[in-house]
Amino acid sequence: MSTVLNWVGERLPVSGRQFRELTNEPVPYHLKRWWFALGGTPAYLFIVQIFTGILLAFYYEASPATAYQSVEHITNEVAFGWFIRSLHKWAATLMIAAVILHQIRVFFTGAYRRPREINWFVGMCLLLCTLMTGFTGYSLVFEQLSFWGATVGANIADATPFVGGFLKNMMLGGESYNQATLSRFFVLHAAILPVTIVLLIAVHITIIRLQGVTEFRFKDEETGAPKTFNFFPDHLYTELMIGLVLMILLSALATIFPATLGPAANPLQTPEIIKPEWFFYVAFRWLKLFTGTAAILSMGFVLFVMFAWPFIDALIRKKTRFQEASVWIGILGVLAIIGLTVWEAIAKH
Repeated sequence: MSTVLNWVGERLPVSGRQFRELTNEPVPYHLKRWWFALGGTPAYLFIVQIFTGILLAFYYEASPATAYQSVEHITNEVAFGWFIRSLHKWAATLMIAAVILHQIRVFFTGAYRRPREINWFVGMCLLLCTLMTGFTGYSLVFEQLSFWGATVGANIADATPFVGGFLKNMMLGGESYNQATLSRFFVLHAAILPVTIVLLIAVHITIIRLQGVTEFRFKDEETGAPKTFNFFPDHLYTELMIGLVLMILLSALATIFPATLGPAANPLQTPEIIKPEWFFYVAFRWLKLFTGTAAILSMGFVLFVMFAWPFIDALIRKKTRFQEASVWIGILGVLAIIGLTVWEAIAKH
């Protein structure tokens, strides 16, 4: 062992003390609270997604004639295929939930305010890419609900003014679902979106390193309590514990609630009830409340407001006395999201 360490030390002349100094950047004390460490949770789950996704890709065939049979083969015949597929599904579900919760936490703590507006934009792009990754992954199964969910999604895109037809053609590879559609979803899901997410994460972390983490102080903290603590090993242990809990949770969910497989896609038979995955319940219910173009335009406006919120919030704080109006607006927004999601979840049609 000493020979190996000497060999490595000769080629990487960094001592243990130098390594600790290099990695031991002070971390704000509020990160002792686990809910402020939610930023690392999606990263863990994303790694699980990549690993399990590569294993699934060995057997998956992105063609309407073979996609469903390949997923069925993975689920029923490949050794531990059902478990890997279930891990992939539950990691995707938890990753989307973690990104949403992280973005909500950033909103309610005002961590998007000057000078962190750019990182808010990056976070919003990560949220959209995560949602699109979930949508394309759900469509790859090529079961009845995923097929019609993709068809409905393409029709929604078609209702977008000016660029709707282009978006639909880009999504489906034609005017309707065809032989090229699944391969496009697969390329998006397995290549373009993951690479985009990796690049956005790199930018996100770089900005955090340049600006530092937003610091918070709490009333229950003792006077004179330290403002920071060491990243290594203190915060590293926190992240490792979160990762361990996630692996136990994922394993339990994958075993107790394994991924199922519905009927194969049938383009000639429309299901009585079409529901997307839970993270699109809000949009689906919104589309049922308004006409197509009005729903698209209003959702686009909400998305624009979400991106531009750092500037809107700054304007509210500058022009009015409501310095924390964002908190009340955020509460209303969260209640609306929860309400629409529950409504769509329990609705039969």
